[in-house]
Amino acid sequence: MADKYNLDYFDDDKVAAQRSQYRREHRQPANRPAQGGRRPAPTNRSNVHRKPNRRLVSRRMRNRIIIVGVGILILVLIIAIISSMFKACTGSGKKEKKVDETIPPTQAAATQPATPSASASALNFVTPNIQDDNTAGYMGTNAYIWKGAAFELFGGDEFRAELYADSINSYQQKLSGIKVYNMVVPNHTEMGLPQRLKNSDAPSDSQAENIKQIYSKLNSSVTPINVYNKLAEHCNEYIYYNSDHHWTGLGAYYAYTAFAEATNQDVLDLSTCTENKVEGFTGSFANTNDGLKTDTVSYWTFPYNVTMDITDSNGTVSNYDSPYYQYAEAGSNTYSLFIMGDNPLTVLHSDSEKGTGKKIAVIKESYGNAFSPYLTNNYSEVHIIDFRYFGQNLADYCKQNGITEVLYLNGIMSANTQVQLDSMDGLLN
Repeated sequence: MADKYNLDYFDDDKVAAQRSQYRREHRQPANRPAQGGRRPAPTNRSNVHRKPNRRLVSRRMRNRIIIVGVGILILVLIIAIISSMFKACTGSGKKEKKVDETIPPTQAAATQPATPSASASALNFVTPNIQDDNTAGYMGTNAYIWKGAAFELFGGDEFRAELYADSINSYQQKLSGIKVYNMVVPNHTEMGLPQRLKNSDAPSDSQAENIKQIYSKLNSSVTPINVYNKLAEHCNEYIYYNSDHHWTGLGAYYAYTAFAEATNQDVLDLSTCTENKVEGFTGSFANTNDGLKTDTVSYWTFPYNVTMDITDSNGTVSNYDSPYYQYAEAGSNTYSLFIMGDNPLTVLHSDSEKGTGKKIAVIKESYGNAFSPYLTNNYSEVHIIDFRYFGQNLADYCKQNGITEVLYLNGIMSANTQVQLDSMDGLLN
């Protein structure tokens, strides 16, 4: 009984034979009407010994093929899922760069693998010996206040460092035949705030580590300029302002000496220059914090002539006989006396004999303002380009003006800020 309805065991021949026997036993005489007056239906003799039902066999075979096919497909899917889970757990052997949703895809993907160029000296950072009287400070607005000075705290990581290095590498590849330098400047926190405070009340990441990460990822055609050590050697001098986020003219001079030494050029002797001062500078932090010391802005005129041409955002060119605004007064804008502040393009022309025929472009934000005038000792033309406002293609501009060297100069905060990288990208698009 268990196989009663099992189609695989249903015998069509046996049933047909039984039906035939029944018909013989109950056959009506020929030409005689059957009960009810009707003739029996003609017997279809072909059904007496008919062959197995081909349609039923075909259907069974098709069902079996479908079942086997579905089984194989399910097995393949299971194997694929297990394989994907295994790869996700073990990794594919390649390091993936983490995604920061605040940072859109950049030109880094187009950069060829870099061959590290940084020399041992460029990656050998000394520790600044900051004078510390063990007093406490407090958090102000956008800065930590200690001993009457404001310190902008730094937060950076390896991902942002690599992003900046990839940007510089990609720029170098587009500046065919031009020597490219890169300079990242630490801020006052790194050179003026004791480590005990950075480890506690004023948490700030290591700028030395961030700069080393940048320099280690530059390719062999980019020369890193280590200004960190020069500033560390003079960290207890007046190299950063108390009330502002910039370095002083003296701090910028020490960075210039690092550049001149790294490029095997003569260093301008500051003792041959004339120092000028403007007292009463109240910088960017003084607008939102009380109790900060006011600052003195010092600048040096040189033993050779320097003229300056400034092109504003409208394309208007103005000419000056000095790289400084000599009528600057005390107040919140005194730092703008260096090359008249931030403009799209500023060109310094020098008659220094050491720089005859040499031209360099400085791609900068405002840290480059106090730095650039010193280069007139070594170059006849210093083209200062503020990447935030300059509207021309940098490669074309360098070619048209015979520029053979380019220095990218950024403060540590700019080097780790995506909007600044986006602005620099626009120079070579």
